[in-house]
Amino acid sequence: MIRIVIAEDQRILRGALGALLNFEEDMEVVGQAENGEEALKLVSTLEPDICLMDIEMPLKTGLEVAVELKRSSSTCKVIMLTTFARPGYFERAVKAGVHGYLLKDGSIDELAEAIRRVMQGKREFAHELIMNSYNEDNPLTEREKEVLKLAAEGKTSKEISAKLFLSSGTVRNYMSDIIQKLDSKNKIEAISVAEEKGWI
Repeated sequence: MIRIVIAEDQRILRGALGALLNFEEDMEVVGQAENGEEALKLVSTLEPDICLMDIEMPLKTGLEVAVELKRSSSTCKVIMLTTFARPGYFERAVKAGVHGYLLKDGSIDELAEAIRRVMQGKREFAHELIMNSYNEDNPLTEREKEVLKLAAEGKTSKEISAKLFLSSGTVRNYMSDIIQKLDSKNKIEAISVAEEKGWI
């Protein structure tokens, strides 16, 4: 029996997925989470085989949960579900070690088959998501992504420089380069562009 945890913040979709997957003879939905924090707790306590995870959730995103599970000794395989074919998401999902990255609008039969293939050791990636990831590369360096992510969390330049052990001038230079690379007028617009494309 394939034991599954579903992490999805939309209650109706979460319930529907759970009910439909429970109809599969070889699958059992053992837990459902409405946010990333809850997903981590359920995976830790229930030790499922698979966690079907929405990419955008409150408290912790699906990507953040996947990264934490990769760092831990969890054997749970993560299949990311998304409605967003944003270029940066695919790159980040692969880096986070997910076993599947699929669009939510697929059929339940396709999802069940993808789960079975992942259990056999394969990786399942939706063709549209892979193709879209090649359309636009993230122009930001790892350090620039770190700086912008902290800025997006509301950190001041002083707080960013302290956290990353950089001088205030260096942080300003990074921010200036980021704004230029993302063809933005200011920091707020740069954050908006990077988030929209899934680059941070």
